[in-house]
Amino acid sequence: MNVLLIMILVFAGYLIMYNLYGRYLGRKIFNLTREAGVPAVEMEDGTDYVPTQKEVVFGHHFTSIAGTGPIVGPAVAIIWGWVPALIWVFVGSIFVGAVHDLGALIISMRNQGKSIADYTAKYVNNRTRFFFFFIVFLELWIFIAVLGLVIAIVFSMYPQSVFPVWCEVVIALLLGHAVYKRGKSIMIWSVVAVIAMYITVATGIYLPFNMPEIAEIPATGVWSIILLIYAFIASVLPVTTLLQPRDFINSHQLLIAMALLIAGVFASAFGGNLEIVAPAVQLNPEKAPPMWPFLFITIACGAISGFHALVSSGTSAKQVRYETDALFVGYGSMLLEGALAVLVIISVAAGIGMGYPTQDGQILTGVSAWTTHYSSWTAAAGLGSKISAFVDGSANMIAAMGIPKSLCVVVMGVFVASFAGTSLDTATRIQRYMISELFSSLKLDFLTGKYVSTFLAVATALALAFATGAGGKGALKLWPMFGAVNQTLAGLALIIIATYLKTKGGLKWIVAGIPAIAMMVLTIWALILNQTSYGASHNVLLQTVNGISLVLAVWIFIEGLIKIATVKTDAN
Repeated sequence: MNVLLIMILVFAGYLIMYNLYGRYLGRKIFNLTREAGVPAVEMEDGTDYVPTQKEVVFGHHFTSIAGTGPIVGPAVAIIWGWVPALIWVFVGSIFVGAVHDLGALIISMRNQGKSIADYTAKYVNNRTRFFFFFIVFLELWIFIAVLGLVIAIVFSMYPQSVFPVWCEVVIALLLGHAVYKRGKSIMIWSVVAVIAMYITVATGIYLPFNMPEIAEIPATGVWSIILLIYAFIASVLPVTTLLQPRDFINSHQLLIAMALLIAGVFASAFGGNLEIVAPAVQLNPEKAPPMWPFLFITIACGAISGFHALVSSGTSAKQVRYETDALFVGYGSMLLEGALAVLVIISVAAGIGMGYPTQDGQILTGVSAWTTHYSSWTAAAGLGSKISAFVDGSANMIAAMGIPKSLCVVVMGVFVASFAGTSLDTATRIQRYMISELFSSLKLDFLTGKYVSTFLAVATALALAFATGAGGKGALKLWPMFGAVNQTLAGLALIIIATYLKTKGGLKWIVAGIPAIAMMVLTIWALILNQTSYGASHNVLLQTVNGISLVLAVWIFIEGLIKIATVKTDAN
């Protein structure tokens, strides 16, 4: 019952804070008005700039920012205890992450839908803008390459998910055609699409697919190639063809998955089988880095993530129809992602104790289940380990309602793979925007075309993926520093938001300024510790890339603080 009470209190807190703090930000801090001009309307082109109803944009935005982030972060950070993880997710999402996402979205909408890296020049200076581009490119470069691997790992762990995940692409294309070409109701037909999606999920149980080795390329490498080719195609199509309909299906899928999880918590709690088996606080897990600052780096999505600023200012700002819709899309999506992260924490802190399958065929329960999976930082840190902790824990809770656990596992496996696929689509499209904006500023217009810039985005990710061999796991070489780079980007985005708000007069800038300073201190601290660790292990690659990131982060932080201190109020 304690688990059930925690969930109810946290969810009630999110609803209250959306209506109190969120609406305060919209009305008093950002002065949102329905009559304001927006780039989706003023620059409509039918491909990237498309005015869209807020529920559809919400579906795209949420599924893009979520991906596997709110799953893998909490699933490993729980090793420091469920209490600090829960507090950071709840407080961070309300006062840091949602402010970050909303601010990046609004500023982009007031700057022709440009990316946050591009409008850095306007609010800080051109030098900082180029440094920002480097950090953004580095993050997306690693992210795109790793997402292909994540999906490949999910397909390997849950081969029953392959059929429904690919069927979803076809269903999304048909939904997009029905809605945007034939004028059908998106609400009605998206429900039909979701029903069709879950028919394929049930069918997938009987049609598992294990990718064979092809031309001496392992399954993970083959999937990485296929997925990056898919990402290229998906990223050059108009958003109405695949991106929006797929994201809308996934938003429904999310609501269904969350409803199943919530119902599973109720069923498990009243059945007397659900109790927290993770420690409340564990300051020194075996081989783990210190909780301060790494808890705030490990849990990004669900609390605050720099990638969200790229989605807000990359794709969502080009689709929001009315400025007032930004509150629902930007602030609301972040709180919903926080709610998902809370359910993940419950799954890995309590659900895993209801039954944990070991490699030798045993089923462990209670504290022994948790301690086996989280025996050390190394044991809990692998991609497969993070995913399995959530899938097993959540499936246990859902199965308490009488649903076969085999079906529950497939449903959650498809959920993880589908969201990773959505983030892959969006990240590739955003990288295309980044590359195009950068080369446009350098007057290299022949490299700014949609197909050329997308090819560069995919080709560089493919090169990284296969840098260490045919398995497609090259991005894992840089993955250890991804969290710090991502949170550095979040801190930098908050600096831009604070600078923008400072121009509006008064103390508005504080709502972003205080979180900006906190995030920059924590991430620079983490980068310094990482630099020491990489030096001790003689990892020249990580030491070099992390060192460059550290220098740029400190530089931009100092320039940002100077700009905030000296910027003057404008009349705009």
